[in-house]
Amino acid sequence: MLVGTETSDDAGVYRLRPDLAIVNTVDFFTPIVDDPYVFGQISATNALSDVYAMGGEPKTCLNIVCFPKGKMAIEILGEILKGGADKVMESGAVIIGGHSIIDEEIKYGMAVTGVIHPDKIFRNVGVQEGDVLILTKPLGTGIITTALKKGKASKKSVDEAVTSMTTLNAAASTVMRKYPVHACSDVTGFGILGHALGIASGSGVTLVIESAKMPLLSQAPRLAEKGYLTGGCKRNREYLENKITIEKSVREGLVEVALDPQTSGGLLIAVAKRHAAKLLADLHAAGVQHAVEVGYATSLQKPWVRLV
Repeated sequence: MLVGTETSDDAGVYRLRPDLAIVNTVDFFTPIVDDPYVFGQISATNALSDVYAMGGEPKTCLNIVCFPKGKMAIEILGEILKGGADKVMESGAVIIGGHSIIDEEIKYGMAVTGVIHPDKIFRNVGVQEGDVLILTKPLGTGIITTALKKGKASKKSVDEAVTSMTTLNAAASTVMRKYPVHACSDVTGFGILGHALGIASGSGVTLVIESAKMPLLSQAPRLAEKGYLTGGCKRNREYLENKITIEKSVREGLVEVALDPQTSGGLLIAVAKRHAAKLLADLHAAGVQHAVEVGYATSLQKPWVRLV
């Protein structure tokens, strides 16, 4: 075992031979959008993301399904599975089976296995003082989908969020693998601040997240200020309360976006400053248009993370 649970990495890695290891991850959740096909796409994209964050290539997937048999049209399940299958096909991996149970609430996701060279694994630790932080997708999916459930999200904001959540991190990972990246994690349930904490504490540095540079889904800060927050956002705030500092000058909507749990979020990449501009240019050339510099690493100064 090369990567286990010790540092809360995005996936586990097991070496099969000197030049080959497998990457294993699993993720599933309840619907966050109304369209079952889109939900299937989002869930599959999210599950595949952990392999990309480690620098691996997904190869096989197993469906995980919970469905209320007899209480909902079976065609809905078919659309969910089709959405997932289409994203897996796009990734170049294959679905080789899965497991289903009868449940009161729909849940869907995947267990994913990928491959990676044992010497080319990107961990969520290893950041060095002076590194630049690059994020490849906009933030605010939890806020937008919460507003959607209450009928308060505009079509434009929902379309933006869906486009982001159904975009594979494949292109970003492919570009990243060409550089001597020090650490990487995909931003998901703990929000950018929570994932930054994991990276900082495991690396022995302080990470500074610059709120003005964060890529945003257009209406996320405004909706956050109106109270459309997930339960996860509130839990993240409580967990991080004594572990991070937030400058008083940061607008409340941006604070909530930074705490917002993401679904199928972008890659948070730490790289030496001398490589940052070229890495960003290559990401943009590969179609990763929202990739931006969002912060930097300093010598250790507790708390571990600062939002400025």
